Amino acid sequence: MKRAIGSGRSVIRSKGVIFILSAPSGAGKTTLIKRLMKVFPDLKLSISYTTRKPRSGEIPGQDYFFVAQKKFELMRAKGEFVEWANVHGNLYGTPQRPLEKSIRSGGDILLDIDVQGNKKVKARYPNSVSIFLLPPSWKELERRLALRGTDGRETIRQRLQDARRELREIKSYDYFIVNREIQHALELLKSVVVAERMRVFRVQKWTASLLH
Repeated sequence: MKRAIGSGRSVIRSKGVIFILSAPSGAGKTTLIKRLMKVFPDLKLSISYTTRKPRSGEIPGQDYFFVAQKKFELMRAKGEFVEWANVHGNLYGTPQRPLEKSIRSGGDILLDIDVQGNKKVKARYPNSVSIFLLPPSWKELERRLALRGTDGRETIRQRLQDARRELREIKSYDYFIVNREIQHALELLKSVVVAERMRVFRVQKWTASLLH
């Protein structure tokens, strides 16, 4: 059982919430997640497995679990991923065990996954909450990708092409947030987290206890 803080009072939830955040590259998702985790220190971030090499500054076990392709494929064969995908030749997978553990303990967990991953998680966990982060405009997305200075022109072109495909899937999400300014986007994301924690069906056992 987990106490969820919201609207100035504590309530007891028997199960945790799976939050899903998706966004095209350059929308500001990584920055937003870091700030959200500071606001909700009890919110756990799901760490994905990947076969790609660590980038400069990335910490194994904190940003990703970096594994050889053979190990990834073995885990996939054992059904250890709730979803997985091949992205530009590298494999990425969301481990199922941390999700199950978090839900059973009443804790909330945040997944940073793409639109295909969202569909797979939603199919298995219908009560999960999905949020799509949008840039304020297509031109601004192009500008942000160029300013990062980490990708070549062809990579940027591919990311923009992927973004168009991802935007077509926004109808499968529960919420959308436009990231015009990071602090405003954070406030909107915070409101989604608090509201979902206070959904009646998540606290039925607690509300029923008030009648006894």
